[in-house]
Amino acid sequence: MTINPQDFADHIAHLVRTIPDDPEITRAADLFTKALTAGGVIQAFGSGHSEAVAMEIAGRAGGLVPTNRLALRDIVLHGDAPRSTLDRYDLERDPAVARTILDVAPVRQHDLFVIISNSGVNGVVVELATLVKERGHDLIAITSRSHGDAVPARHPSGRKLTDLADVVLDNRAPYGDSVLPLPGGGATGAVSTITSALLAQLVVTRTVANLLEAGETPPVYLSANIPEGDAHNLRLEALYAGRIRRGA
Repeated sequence: MTINPQDFADHIAHLVRTIPDDPEITRAADLFTKALTAGGVIQAFGSGHSEAVAMEIAGRAGGLVPTNRLALRDIVLHGDAPRSTLDRYDLERDPAVARTILDVAPVRQHDLFVIISNSGVNGVVVELATLVKERGHDLIAITSRSHGDAVPARHPSGRKLTDLADVVLDNRAPYGDSVLPLPGGGATGAVSTITSALLAQLVVTRTVANLLEAGETPPVYLSANIPEGDAHNLRLEALYAGRIRRGA
């Protein structure tokens, strides 16, 4: 057995062509638009590699300014947990961590949440989703239905992220995430980060289109690496002072 990187590229190319047809993207963008029109902020959370997708949503060039990234380390940076807590290998499986993340977050009534988790079963994401819905927020999940359906729930309730979200965006990653089998077992060529980032960008761009169609000026970041970028971005960020975090 040999590994052909072109097979991975072909697999990803197929997903890039077909994922945009998912009608759930439009539903997610409509929720984004609803939140922003009401003065809300998009709150994005992902742990592990899923944090890269939260970064795709919050605080990047071409993206929406009223966005905020939540993270496991918030319990140290914004809460009172000791730094050593972040060394726990099972931190993302502990439901109690979710309440702290949410309690120290700058959340308001009309904010919308996006939770990114390939498996959608770990304690933090399911508890965070549970709390978000209990507090009346709309919730979008970016996850792998194939993987999530194939593994047991790790939350005491027996629920998974897909059981709680208002809209589920399927990143089409297979069970185990990777698509090129290895001769000794396992596989290489991970899918989820690429396709989840694509879904995030499709929702953002559809939201921008919605705002333009409604005659509104979308609050979109310019690159900080062009001469007018900083002034433009700081002006828009000031409209959401105390509600969006940038940096770590």
